[in-house]
Amino acid sequence: MAVRLFPVAKFIIKGGLAGAAVYVAYDQGLLGSGTQGAEALKKAQAALPPAIQEWTSYLGWELPATPKIDFSPSDSWNKGVQSVMSALSVAPTRACEYTVEGWKYVKDLVK
Repeated sequence: MAVRLFPVAKFIIKGGLAGAAVYVAYDQGLLGSGTQGAEALKKAQAALPPAIQEWTSYLGWELPATPKIDFSPSDSWNKGVQSVMSALSVAPTRACEYTVEGWKYVKDLVK
């Protein structure tokens, strides 16, 4: 009986953890727009160093200073979207070019 319940309990625990992770990400604004993600990143950058300092002093560890990161998720998102749209806009032209090259290659092989 316990052997059959173990996989079910394991599945329920994993599902609960995954659901909690998605809820926390949604609650913090990570699944929203780029500006919400940037705000969440700023909040994390402000909250993490004191928390890490507290835990390292509690455990007796000494860590090097955290580097300053200048990163904008909205700029990176926009750059990624622009790259994808650029590739999609050029795709029909490139497909025609590659088709012409392929036909030339096949014709040269047949000769």
